[in-house]
Amino acid sequence: MSSHRQSKKRRYITWGVAGAAVVAGGGIAAQTSMAATTWPAQKTYTGRAFDTCTAPSLGAMNAWHGGLYGAAAVYIGGKNRGCAQPNLTASWVKSVSAGGWKLIPLYVGAQPSCQSGSNPEKMTTANAASLGTSDATDAVAKAAALGMKAGSPIYLDMEAYDTTNTSCNNAVLTYVRAFDKQLRAKIYRAGFYGFTSSSAKAIANATDKTDLPGNLWYALWDKNNTTTADWPFGATQFTGHSRAHQYMVNSKETRGGYTITVDRDAWDAPVAITG
Repeated sequence: MSSHRQSKKRRYITWGVAGAAVVAGGGIAAQTSMAATTWPAQKTYTGRAFDTCTAPSLGAMNAWHGGLYGAAAVYIGGKNRGCAQPNLTASWVKSVSAGGWKLIPLYVGAQPSCQSGSNPEKMTTANAASLGTSDATDAVAKAAALGMKAGSPIYLDMEAYDTTNTSCNNAVLTYVRAFDKQLRAKIYRAGFYGFTSSSAKAIANATDKTDLPGNLWYALWDKNNTTTADWPFGATQFTGHSRAHQYMVNSKETRGGYTITVDRDAWDAPVAITG
């Protein structure tokens, strides 16, 4: 995500290579694995959020609270997570939540073999299903250790890739389905971060919706704070507080004496259950 996983220039290049063309209550239609379980009520946040590579200090979070943003995305784990997280502890989560912040758990799992750039963990046709299951198990463990309870969403970060590569795209869908199925087995909601030109499009346009995420966080850097006016997919998809939009990246902002470079997000989707 912007400078968090790649430089802005690099992300624009990757986005272009991948293709320049530009469900209710957490997507129940897609979440077939949820039907037999009584789930904790979804905790929804609607408003502006930010994401940044390293979780800010408690002092910075306190200084920024009450301003433009009401929620912050944090990278809870994944072998492809790009930054160290010295501040991201259970104590930090408890403190910022008590201070009024809503938190958005983000997990950087395996990336496609056809994606440009190097990653410590890449999926293939042969290992996509097993990696999806094991990564989801790890994601839930990381979220729980931070105090993000059952019923919370975990958003899987899938960077841009060539969706016209059929075998690669099928491996991604296999991985995502296995990841989401395991999340739901452990009573965590499935979310997905991706690009409207590639990774998010692959999810939204998939013919078979079985075990796909019910919440879609789409990257479309048009600087429009909306989850509706520029929604690029079917009008009936991901409705009922299941959409988020990363609309601006690498915005250097100062509040209360603390300067942080963030990406801006329009949010109308689940956030972590804490406290």
